[in-house]
Amino acid sequence: MISSSLRKAILGSAIAAIFLSTAPLRAADVEIRLAHVLAESHSWHQAALGFAEQVAAETEGRVEVKIFPSGQLGTETEVIEGLQFGSIQAAIIGSGSFQSIEPKIGIIEMPYAWPSREVAFEALDGELGDQLAALLADKGIVNLAWWENGLRNVTNNRKPIETPADLKGLKIRVTPDPVRLAAFQALGAEPAPLAFGELYSALQQGVFDAQENPVSIILSSSFFEVQKYLSLTEHVWGAACLVISKSVWDKISEEDQAVVQAAARKWRDRQREMVGSASAEVIAELKQKGMQVNEVDKAPFIEASKPIWDAQADTFGPELMSAIEAYRQ
Repeated sequence: MISSSLRKAILGSAIAAIFLSTAPLRAADVEIRLAHVLAESHSWHQAALGFAEQVAAETEGRVEVKIFPSGQLGTETEVIEGLQFGSIQAAIIGSGSFQSIEPKIGIIEMPYAWPSREVAFEALDGELGDQLAALLADKGIVNLAWWENGLRNVTNNRKPIETPADLKGLKIRVTPDPVRLAAFQALGAEPAPLAFGELYSALQQGVFDAQENPVSIILSSSFFEVQKYLSLTEHVWGAACLVISKSVWDKISEEDQAVVQAAARKWRDRQREMVGSASAEVIAELKQKGMQVNEVDKAPFIEASKPIWDAQADTFGPELMSAIEAYRQ
């Protein structure tokens, strides 16, 4: 017969064994659902996967990031609302979409704001980026890093866009933000907002003649199937914001916050490299898929866009206008 003390020892060992065998399977301290609206083939998604893997490894599973692409968790506007309420923990979002809660963020995507991608990187990784990130923080959203959306170009089913006059009367889908609407109205087009997830079918059905996006999105979203002409206007360079809800950020330890921040910046650089290295290849592939591509003399478009800067100056304020002008020069 087993003694009482021996039974207790055996039972204790068994319980310890069960605990040890299940300990590695415990839930993460912080689980993060990260949303974006683009396809899994896009650089946002590929970089997000790398970011999530690095965070999980370097926090030893204390912070877990799960990626939800293709608008699974809603439109960018809906995701921003979720970030503020904490129902969505993190996201990659085009910077222009944040104008719905902070109009000053629109300064990034003013027409022909940047002489090059590299100048935009310098500004957003420096003083201007810090100023804009502080504005988002006031809205309950922490910007971890400025990723890239890219240079936007016009596609349509009418004809190549070679001068601003070619935009006259063109019904074009734009992102739902005041700066983009004002820009295309000033250029003579007929812009209207529409959620990104509805854009393909709207083009297919002829609801819109045109749209404007970076070439990587034109390819990954198969817009070449429903648009004939691609004109390389490069009228806007846009950032992408890797953001997290402040209510969630505050739940992460300082040690793990440092890990997450470092991973966000590492994959910022990788994602920018993906955009830069793929541009020529993407354009070549779009040509192979039947799109007619034309270069554009940007000087007339830049001249036509100047009144938009004057009209938006009060929105951005003298401090931000001075900051961006320092980089533009």
